[in-house]
Amino acid sequence: MVSRAEFLHKLRYSVLLIDFQAEGESPGAKITFGYLESRDVVAALGFLRRELPEEKVGVIGVSLGAAAFVLAEKRPAVDAVILESMYPTIDQATRDRLRLHLGWIGPALAPLLMVQLQPRLGVEPAQLRPIDRIPTLRAPVFLLSGTLDRHTTIEETQALFHQALEPKRFWAVEGAGHVDLHEFAGVEYERKVSAFLGEYLRDEMP
Repeated sequence: MVSRAEFLHKLRYSVLLIDFQAEGESPGAKITFGYLESRDVVAALGFLRRELPEEKVGVIGVSLGAAAFVLAEKRPAVDAVILESMYPTIDQATRDRLRLHLGWIGPALAPLLMVQLQPRLGVEPAQLRPIDRIPTLRAPVFLLSGTLDRHTTIEETQALFHQALEPKRFWAVEGAGHVDLHEFAGVEYERKVSAFLGEYLRDEMP
């Protein structure tokens, strides 16, 4: 995310980067696919609202980070949201990854992993469904996904977009897989993201 922070800093935005629990320098035992990480999102947004109560706030979440934001309960309000390469449900995410690594037989094994979520991570599959939570976002949403993403397919991102409320935008990044879309698309990524944030954080006309 550092390259995004540098790009936004050049546009004179202040940027807050966080490590989720069990990642980077943050303590924690296990990654929970957005469940516990969503509490980190709430804490970070609460910090911003306390420190900068009059400022508009935008969020960029990528993959697990996007899911953590959408899954967050009682999240402070924000003014713009960018979600990149986000899985719609943990079941679909698991099936996609098993198919990628094991071929056609992979998805049939997904139920075996789903039953292990509660005993291993303390979370139910029903609690890891960003597609059910995305209509709760009360802010403009920009959804991005690579057309060749096999971890979260373009069709899955289109389904998420369908569930999101207006105003919303969608960008299918041609030729991109489950990769850093900023690095992949470069200038075009910066053009589209800066236009979206400028419209909703700075009231700039698109």
